[in-house]
This record gives sequence, structure tokens and C-alpha cells, in this order.
Amino acid sequence: MTLFKTLFLGVCLFFYMAVEGMQTSSQDTSIILGIAQTDKYYPLLYNKKVAVVGNQSTQFNGNHLVDNLIKSGVDVIKVFSPEHGFRGKADAGEAVADGKDIITGLPIISLYGDNKKPTVAQMSGIDVIVFDIQDVGVRFYTYISTLHYVMEAAAEKNIPLILLDRPNPNGHFIDGPVLEKKYQSFVGMHPIPVVHGMTIGEYAQMINGEKWLKNGMQCELTVIRCENYERTMDYELPIMPSPNLPNMRSIYLYPSLCFFEGTVVSVGRGTLKPFQQIGHPVYRHYVYSFVPKPMEGAKDPKLKDMRCFGVDFSNRTAKSFKAMGRLDLSFLIEFYKNYPEHSSFFNNYFNLLAGNNTLQSDIKAGKTELQIRNSWSKGIADFKVMREVYLLYP
Repeated sequence: MTLFKTLFLGVCLFFYMAVEGMQTSSQDTSIILGIAQTDKYYPLLYNKKVAVVGNQSTQFNGNHLVDNLIKSGVDVIKVFSPEHGFRGKADAGEAVADGKDIITGLPIISLYGDNKKPTVAQMSGIDVIVFDIQDVGVRFYTYISTLHYVMEAAAEKNIPLILLDRPNPNGHFIDGPVLEKKYQSFVGMHPIPVVHGMTIGEYAQMINGEKWLKNGMQCELTVIRCENYERTMDYELPIMPSPNLPNMRSIYLYPSLCFFEGTVVSVGRGTLKPFQQIGHPVYRHYVYSFVPKPMEGAKDPKLKDMRCFGVDFSNRTAKSFKAMGRLDLSFLIEFYKNYPEHSSFFNNYFNLLAGNNTLQSDIKAGKTELQIRNSWSKGIADFKVMREVYLLYP
């Protein structure tokens, strides 16, 4: 691809995101985020050496938390960044290097490069950690795995962690198989369903309470909860949480479509509609098509430069997908049935996303979506009982 084409696609992506927007008139402005309640956490930071775990979503009213803390006299000494980096531009799965923040000059330590857990040396000199990242409430979205490792490192050094809570855009439902320990990985560390229905603050309390940290340790945790928030509310994210979730439609579709990352099918990375379309060159019976191209956030997309035929979800509203309130396996089953070489449809990543080998086996066996969903019911029921004690919101 020429430099001109790459720049052109980048500009198109920018304007597409601006048009789609992450915020609309339906936004519930009564919700007060944890980051906005400075009176509750600033006093805990003064005269302390502070580390911040954050990314491009760590903002309020256009101001980054790190900048606000420094302006208020808080001694921020370093920043930890998760997958996609501190400014949120790296590809999914791409190693992120350490660096320096161009605005503040602070050292940025990557937790998605050489190590996913802060090392003893990286934790040195820290008195308190502030964690503020927008999550989307899905087990394989890796920010909760970063949270686990930061809590573990903090517990080992007896460093308190303050988590500034944010609403979960997928907090209105719980669904999917519960992860089996055999399939534990960075895209699934805990025995929870694919969609857990908790804010990241509630989830941190669960990590602590269930003693999931190494050797059953517990972190000294303070959650600054959101005010006026209920999990069924519409909450449209003001800033995209990662490069390939550019709008609410993609966020609502992500729990269902991410399973395709463990198959031969493209989810639209390298296009203006990631996680809003699916396709592959073999599905020529579909009229709709797209061609993945390298761009920011998708430097080497699956099926690059190949015309993929499939399904476009972008002609439906975001709210229509939220209203489903469940995972949709119908397209996964359909695309498997219509793929000419069944033996090569799935890759090794699929079982890690599913958290078991049962989902793949059931699809191969020709089970219906209802039969598959029924197999999750007991695990979901048990999880709902377990999580009840950690909930902060109605």
C-alpha cells in the first residue's frame, strides 16, 4: 500500500469516528464518574509518590487524569500502560514498548510488552497506585487481566490501590460459558462468563474477595464508585476504549463477534467498521463485501488486501444490539457450516476465547444455538450468586 493510501484511510477513519461519535443526546449526564470525585481521592494522594495505570480513556471533560493530578500538586512519578499503549494506538496483541509521555515527560512503563505484571524494580518508589481505565465488561478484553496483575504486584509490596470506577456499557446482561482453569490465559484469567455484567470496580472487589491473586493475597483496595449509576442505564463512552472499538455499535457487538478472532473470518480490522462486519473470501453467496487494509490500530489485518464477503451490521442502530441482551452465536454457527474446509475453520486461539473446548465441539457436532446456550445456564446461575456480594450498583 502506498503512503498516500495509508494516510487517506487514516483520515477516513478519523472522520468516520467523528460522525459515529461515542456520545449522543441520549447520554445520561447525571452519572458522576469516579475520576470526577476528586474530593474523595485527592486527599489520599498528597505527599505521596503516585503511579497511574491508564490509557487514552483516563480522562474527564477532555482532561487527562495525569495532567490534572500534576496541576493539583500530586507527585506522579510514573505511568503504567495496558494493551494498545498509553495513547491507545497500538494493534490488539502488539507488544508495546516503554517510553516517555510527550506531554508530561513521565516514564511510561508498558504492561503489554516484556512483562504484563509490574516487576519489583518497576514498583520501587511508589506509595500509592491510581487505576482508571474504561472497560467493556467482557472476559477476553484484557484490561481486567492488567488489573489482576497490578493488584497482585501492589499486594506483594503492600502498596494501596485506588480504583476510579466507570460504568460498564455491557453491564445490562450476563452470558457465555464460564472459563475452565485449563484454558486460563491473558484473554481469560478467572472462572467467569464471557460477559460478567460488572463494573471494573466491582470486578476488582471480586478478584480480592475470591482470593484470585497469587497465594490468595489481597490488595489494599479503595474503589471510588460512580454516583447515580444503575447498570441498565444507557452509557455512551466519551472516548473509544481501544482502536478497533470506535463506537457503541462495535462495543455491543464485540462480545459476540470476538469469537471470530479464533477462526479464519475477519471481523473488519483494517477497515472503517471494525467489529461491525464479518467476512471471508469464500462466502461469495453474500452480496456485501469489504477489503481489509493496513491502518492505525490494524497494521497487518487478517485477510489483508483480500475481498471478504459476508455480513454488514452497520446498518442497524447500536441500541438494537444492546436490546438483545445476550450473546449471538447464530452467525458463528452459520459461517462454520458454510465454510468448505471445516477442519481449518477454527484456530488455537478459539478455545482461549471460549474458555473451554466445549463450544467448538458443540458447533462441530451441529448443536443448535439454544442447545449450546442451555449448557451455560448452571455456570451463569452460580456466578450470579458469587458476584452478588461484590456489587456496588443496582
